[in-house]
Amino acid sequence: MREIRTHERVNDILLGPLERPVLQWLAGHLPAWVTPDTMTITGVLGAFVILAGYLLSNFNHTFLWLASLGFVINWFGDSLDGTLARYRHIERPMYGFFVDHVLDAFNEVLIFIGLGLTPYINFNNACLCLIAYLLLSVLVYIRTYISGEFKISYSKLGPTELRLIAISLNTFMFFLGKHTFSLGLSAVQSITYSVYDIPIGIITILLMIFFFTTSYKQASELAQLGE
Repeated sequence: MREIRTHERVNDILLGPLERPVLQWLAGHLPAWVTPDTMTITGVLGAFVILAGYLLSNFNHTFLWLASLGFVINWFGDSLDGTLARYRHIERPMYGFFVDHVLDAFNEVLIFIGLGLTPYINFNNACLCLIAYLLLSVLVYIRTYISGEFKISYSKLGPTELRLIAISLNTFMFFLGKHTFSLGLSAVQSITYSVYDIPIGIITILLMIFFFTTSYKQASELAQLGE
């Protein structure tokens, strides 16, 4: 087993060739008073902005743009806290790992609960997606301890791509409005879904596939090693 302080970070995302230079440039141009902790707090504030935008979309769909702005703020803070620490050589591996990922889980709860409370997404569907995301997150953290590999990208998809998908979904919801359909459980009972529940369901399935396949692969490797 490896110490978390010496883990290898794997973030092989589709947008990595574009994102990494941007983050390095931003880290080099942020004023000295901006610290990694400042960026972490900024990421949390972004999650609250997302929640507010989604809740307010019940009154006016224009607030979906506020939610999209929240995703940009969340990306800015969440992506730059570790980048800034590494750029300035002021890493605190154990503290940073703990605080960053505890708050990541909190942020995801805010985001998915907010999404489920919009008039566009079924609440149960949003919660299922949250469960799948948290399951994969737990697996990532356990694998970091077991194998020393902190892998946050699967099939070229990572948090940045998921944020862009969310912003795209917000844009479609704004311009296309609500489009619902019902699935009958019985002759007298049915559940109402929207067309936007379909991509959320697909993301849930993908996250669960990543969770089960990675879990099986890791368990098989450990069994072969006799550990």
